[in-house]
Amino acid sequence: MTEEIVRSLSVAGVPFAYRLLRSGSGAGGPAPLPVPGPGAGPDAAWVPQVPHPERTPGAGALPRPGPVTEPVVVLGGALQGMYGWPQMDDHLGPVADVVTADLPGMGSAGALPPGPSAALLREAVTRIVDDLGAPRINLFGFSYGTAIAFDWARHHPGRVARIALGGVPTHVSPAQREHWQRAVERMTAGDPEGLATLAAEALMCMDPERYVHRGALAQRYVRRSFLHALRTSPHAADSLVRALGDRPDFSGGLTGVPALVFAGEHDTVTSPERQREFAATVEGSRFLTLADADHWVVLERADDVAQLAAHFFTDRPLPEDRRPCPATRQAYAAPGPRPGV
Repeated sequence: MTEEIVRSLSVAGVPFAYRLLRSGSGAGGPAPLPVPGPGAGPDAAWVPQVPHPERTPGAGALPRPGPVTEPVVVLGGALQGMYGWPQMDDHLGPVADVVTADLPGMGSAGALPPGPSAALLREAVTRIVDDLGAPRINLFGFSYGTAIAFDWARHHPGRVARIALGGVPTHVSPAQREHWQRAVERMTAGDPEGLATLAAEALMCMDPERYVHRGALAQRYVRRSFLHALRTSPHAADSLVRALGDRPDFSGGLTGVPALVFAGEHDTVTSPERQREFAATVEGSRFLTLADADHWVVLERADDVAQLAAHFFTDRPLPEDRRPCPATRQAYAAPGPRPGV
């Protein structure tokens, strides 16, 4: 059985909320897994080591439902709220408490105040972690959320057990910024449909020669999601513009925190090669490329990404580097069926 809790907080007068899905394997669910390595130190109060009948001779009791790794805090892209991660609930729920959030400027939260937002968002994450009462957490960041997660980890490395970052926007070209400016102009002109279309096109691979698993479906979903947010949230447009206009700092590296960086092989926001270069600045990190996906790899390969995160956060083996020459691809997921096959 799982328990869902929504907690309301505030930072600098801005209300926001987070959702906690407490871990529990339940009847017929997966059994807790062993957690060796950096996440299972003696101070990890959220990592109960329970007897398991398959590992303890003579033990007859079933394993107690509960987390086997630190809570996983999921930080998504611009306009992604606390209810947009069902695949994480499914794959991480049996092994960890899962935390998703409407941070300031997102979902049901209040609008961001004028000026730079990095420090305020960092403090919002701190409020969540403090409210959880967890000595350490696992961090999962995607797209815009990678900047928030990486920034928080650099300021609080001792409170991070592991960090996974996907679709890291380390580089946005002048042409991309020009495209986003045209999108913003559509909103100014009272055309949210035009903004939603241009936003989806900017974040997805539109090259028909590159196969993206569920690509057409993902494009329609992303466009509708943007349009819904723009029509229902009074500050969605401002939040989107700020997310696109911010220049997050991914320099400076990170040490002492096990890290995983992953990208869709057709990511056109920031190429896998540039994301691999970023991963090289994080001490001891792993980098993986997922086949047949673009920047929205968490949508196109939702279950694969969630399973990858579950393996990483519980110290289970990750895929080996199988990059064929001359390509620099490492396919974690088996490619989906191609048209005509």
